[in-house]
Amino acid sequence: MSAQHLIPQAIEKEAKMALSFYPKLKDTPIEFRFKDGIKKSTMLAQPVFWSLFKSRQKRKYLILIDPYIEISGKKFKTIDVDKEIVIGWLGHELGHIRDYQNRSSVNLIWFGIRYLFSDSYIKEAERAADTYAVASGMEDYILKTKAFILNQADISDTYKQRIKKYYLSPDEIMVLVKEREEGSD
Repeated sequence: MSAQHLIPQAIEKEAKMALSFYPKLKDTPIEFRFKDGIKKSTMLAQPVFWSLFKSRQKRKYLILIDPYIEISGKKFKTIDVDKEIVIGWLGHELGHIRDYQNRSSVNLIWFGIRYLFSDSYIKEAERAADTYAVASGMEDYILKTKAFILNQADISDTYKQRIKKYYLSPDEIMVLVKEREEGSD
């Protein structure tokens, strides 16, 4: 955690914990901000548009967090969800930022366009973010977040199907963990 990170007090502990898994983001400017009505997601990571005209090292990023999760037509505060689940969500979004750091500005603009219009590209991008999170050692948090979503009876089937369609499954995460552990021997 550094002065480069702007974090609302309501999620400061969770954000610091998620950031602790990403030492390469220590000096990367990231603002965590609550924003009502994020479509199709609870959180969203993106580069700050004007920073795309700077070098990769000087880019700034934003993680938008919907303050509410809607479950069966009822709204619940995101900050009231189990802390480990919030850490997993944030860790996934930080995985997006790690992915973005490896892309040129032109590639990122093209990435955004493809993400808006291509199902297969959404899947590729979301799986990449999960992969970065697992490579950083966040698998326990990512798995808890997925279990919360997939096993929560009151979460809409539409949202559950989106998670199953675009993101790594728990089994795929365990394969990555095994590969990581075998690679470190």
